[in-house]
Amino acid sequence: MAKEQKTISLNRRAYHDYHVLESIEAGIALKGSEIKSIRQGRANLQDAYARVEKGELWLQNCHIAHYDAASYNTHEPTRPRKLLVHREQLENLTDKTKQKGLTLVPLKLYIRNGVAKVELGIARGKKLYDKRESIARRETDREMERALKHAGR
Repeated sequence: MAKEQKTISLNRRAYHDYHVLESIEAGIALKGSEIKSIRQGRANLQDAYARVEKGELWLQNCHIAHYDAASYNTHEPTRPRKLLVHREQLENLTDKTKQKGLTLVPLKLYIRNGVAKVELGIARGKKLYDKRESIARRETDREMERALKHAGR
């Protein structure tokens, strides 16, 4: 059985600002108007983050736009949403986020087999010099690709 996956939103900023050490998949508890809006591709992970509170995992600040065809009692666009993971995974995430400098960052929001999922990354923040190093490495890789492309003509 093939797993159909449609990416809705990527958090490119996360890879720029953090070193992603490992990733984990989590389900999201959503309201009806939220899943319909996500299926239309109207979600944004730009300023989102995840946090463990009272033994539960929550996605904070994820913007899911209002669904136009919903009734008057539609959802709040940036409300906290509960993330669904196994208990062992939650305990593992709790232990890792208690370490100094580690945080949970949503990397990707997607729909797999009709169910909305979010990929969370356990990440460590980059320093300014790390960001400069990443940019310099990317530039040299691009220049090498160009040189190889021109040499192959």
